[in-house]
Amino acid sequence: MDVLDLARTQFAVTGSLHFLFVVLTLGLAPLIAIMHTRYAVTGRPDHERATRFWGQLYVINYALGIFTGLVMEFQFGLNWSGLSHYAGDVFGAPLAIETLGAFFLESTFLGLWIFGWHRLPTWLHVGCIWVVTLTAYASALWIMMANSFLQNPAGAVLRDGHLVLTDPGALLANPALTMALPHVLGAGLWAGGFVIMGASAYQLFRRTSEREFFTGSLRTGVVVALVGSLITVGFGYAQFGAISVFQPGKFDDGGVAGLGLGLMILIGQPLQLVILFVLTPLVYWLPRWRWMQPVLMAITPLPFAAAILGWLARENGRQPWMINGRLTVADAMSPGLTPAMVIGSFVAFTGVLLLLAIVDYVLIARTVRRGPAAVTLGEPAPADPHERAHALSH
Repeated sequence: MDVLDLARTQFAVTGSLHFLFVVLTLGLAPLIAIMHTRYAVTGRPDHERATRFWGQLYVINYALGIFTGLVMEFQFGLNWSGLSHYAGDVFGAPLAIETLGAFFLESTFLGLWIFGWHRLPTWLHVGCIWVVTLTAYASALWIMMANSFLQNPAGAVLRDGHLVLTDPGALLANPALTMALPHVLGAGLWAGGFVIMGASAYQLFRRTSEREFFTGSLRTGVVVALVGSLITVGFGYAQFGAISVFQPGKFDDGGVAGLGLGLMILIGQPLQLVILFVLTPLVYWLPRWRWMQPVLMAITPLPFAAAILGWLARENGRQPWMINGRLTVADAMSPGLTPAMVIGSFVAFTGVLLLLAIVDYVLIARTVRRGPAAVTLGEPAPADPHERAHALSH
């Protein structure tokens, strides 16, 4: 490989690993918010336990996902300074807003939610997780806005050798964004639903003592997966009309873009049919059929695989352009890069992200295996021994 192919491969690998965290975050956040709202309305202990258990999985994934995002940021400065020089005033603006606004708000309110159990008023506490959800979706909006500008550089003109933003509204109305954003959010719900479904099937297959808890969770996962699949597939096909305008023939080259799209459809479309015509009609009986539970566990990774393939298809389809029709990938590279430099950063970044992905999986799997009884999120703090002794003496 030459230095250009190495840099592209590095971004593809690290971007794919990072997206695994993102898609699960987008899927679990609204589900946790809904669970917590149900608990606040009903006061039922089972809703509280569901919020805390699935919320702990969300917190684990979010915390480790932060670090993968930081690794991604380094690549723009190391390998793609030509992009920053040419289009940083436009492309960098949504990324900066995402980091300074959505990211910090999301982290702050997530911290309030984590440490606010038994401290904050009920509805203020619920409001925190809804702010987390909304800012997570806002974060997706800004990231997809920046990516859509690469697909279709709307609202910018060339001045003094670099692009200048002249119409911020055009970024929001970009046809590369309007159908892609719901598609990504739907993919998150699809993945989140499958994680809940697969984890619940695992516990039921083990003949857990928490059968009622995981029976309800499995059925919830199937319903969420159904909603996510309908949104994902519907907006996925709706994108083709817009793409044909600014990137005609994007998937006709038979290369990575066409292969990625074909494999994504090959996974997503049959999986949606299974959800529609098998899992949903049989949702009441699935927790009782032990022979089905290994099947549910086995198909849990498929929405993640489809999401990665879809991202690869979207990015490779505009080659050789970094910014479609404006800046080639070769011109976007940092000057003076050598194969040894890119290989070094490739090995370092990939190693860090793989380690984080393994840790994420291990921690989530351990939490699922231990079940809701061992969850620490939202657990009341042990009483101070001096205060307890004082209370007993009176």
